[in-house]
Amino acid sequence: MGEMTIRKLNAVGTETFAYPGRLEARLPGGVRVLARWTRPALDLGYVRFETGDRFTEWFFSDRWYNVFEIRSGTTGALKGWYCNIAEPATITAEAVACRDLLLDLWVAPDGATLLLDEDEFAADVTLDARQREGAQRGLAQLRACVAARRPPFDTASSPPPEPA
Repeated sequence: MGEMTIRKLNAVGTETFAYPGRLEARLPGGVRVLARWTRPALDLGYVRFETGDRFTEWFFSDRWYNVFEIRSGTTGALKGWYCNIAEPATITAEAVACRDLLLDLWVAPDGATLLLDEDEFAADVTLDARQREGAQRGLAQLRACVAARRPPFDTASSPPPEPA
């Protein structure tokens, strides 16, 4: 449908990274974009991103998160979903800009989840009360989507573990 630039912003709105994507669909309240991992391999411990991995990315102008479905660039196998807790995205015809609020949720192919960067979120002094409340609400909504197997998590292969 067309090229877009994805802009990742920090909590105060400074651009930290930008990359190209291809608009796949305009959705009510958002977009779905296709992108490729073009950076060197990155091993996060729970997943390894490889150059060429395929990312299907959902950005929303009315939700406090975005979701990246990650598939192997060579086999197409699902690696999982990387979910950024973020302010609702600003979406134009040419670009998506999203303020990252530090918290992340990893969802494995079997539906198991791993909350990331809690310490960083708790210690950050740039986040205001509105951002912290929105982040907590977004995290709760994401967890509910995973538990209910709502798209895009409807392809997870087994029930997620019970919440602690």
